[in-house]
Amino acid sequence: MKKKLVFLIYFSILTTFYGQKNSALAENIRINYKIPALAYAVISSDSIFEIQTLGYQRINTSYKAKIDDRFRLGSLTKTITSYIAMILVKEGKIKLETKFFDLYPELKANSNPVLYNVTLKDFLTFRAPIPTWSYGNETPTQKEIKGNDQKQRYEFISWFFKQNQIVSEKQEVYWSNPSYVAAGLMLEKASGKSYETLVNELGKNLSINFGFGQPNLINENEPWGHDENLNPEKPALNYKLNWLSSAGNINCSLPDYCKFTQMQLQGLLGKSKIVSAEEFDMIHNGLPEFSFGWSSEINEKSGLKYSFHNGNPGTFLTKVYICPAINKAFIIFANVQSEEADKGLMLLLDELQKQYKG
Repeated sequence: MKKKLVFLIYFSILTTFYGQKNSALAENIRINYKIPALAYAVISSDSIFEIQTLGYQRINTSYKAKIDDRFRLGSLTKTITSYIAMILVKEGKIKLETKFFDLYPELKANSNPVLYNVTLKDFLTFRAPIPTWSYGNETPTQKEIKGNDQKQRYEFISWFFKQNQIVSEKQEVYWSNPSYVAAGLMLEKASGKSYETLVNELGKNLSINFGFGQPNLINENEPWGHDENLNPEKPALNYKLNWLSSAGNINCSLPDYCKFTQMQLQGLLGKSKIVSAEEFDMIHNGLPEFSFGWSSEINEKSGLKYSFHNGNPGTFLTKVYICPAINKAFIIFANVQSEEADKGLMLLLDELQKQYKG
């Protein structure tokens, strides 16, 4: 309790000094683009320039959003999974060239032969030629996938790899959540630990409190997600979230994801004692279009190169954009998923990038 009180006092002081510059702009965007709660931050590798949470945890209520509110990260989870993979590679517990069926040979005979030589690197960089699958897919059903959380993920991939679905057209990138489910299974086998344990150990090392699933399932006084019609998502245990844990099921607060992003910036600037600047550059920019958990692009207006990732897990939106050239990163969270809200977040991102371009 004392620790949380100190935390809240610290961020109350912090937002007093740093959170006001773009508050009016962000609040106007929040209202005009129908976003119940909007959180954003502008950071460098060692500083926070702005951090603010605005609005309400739930539409049409008086529950005001707080700085330590938890948001579902969606696919931003992949940035965390990829970093954990690189740590395990550095520790010699697995190689990027390790094939999936080297670790799970018992699944090979019944799996699609096109996957026989797919590696950890292929999964982490979306180079595995497998179809898409996400929360909206109707099969498999809950009755088909049994066991504890870890066993369910194993059973899900076993089912998925048996399917005769073949991606007929060769692509640069195959955007598929099961790639990261398979990568997560490989990390579990290589480390002898569950994915949740690996995430929590990373969190402990970075003083980050990672969680899983809908924030309001553990505590109804956390943000509720909202769909495109602004219907709040009631607390519920969604079994598909567990199947996709390493692809999109982590939740955390904005200040905590700032810590993770600062660590990424520090690494890109050669300030990490664990992973070299060259290795961090490979993680963010090693391959075209999508590398290890990160896409990259040149901003047309500024000419600056950003690595980025966007999350859209159904009822939340999340964005992170990192530019080592100016030592800045921009993070934006919202507890609604809609095209209108996404336009609002991109407008805020554009304005923040203009102001902090170096």
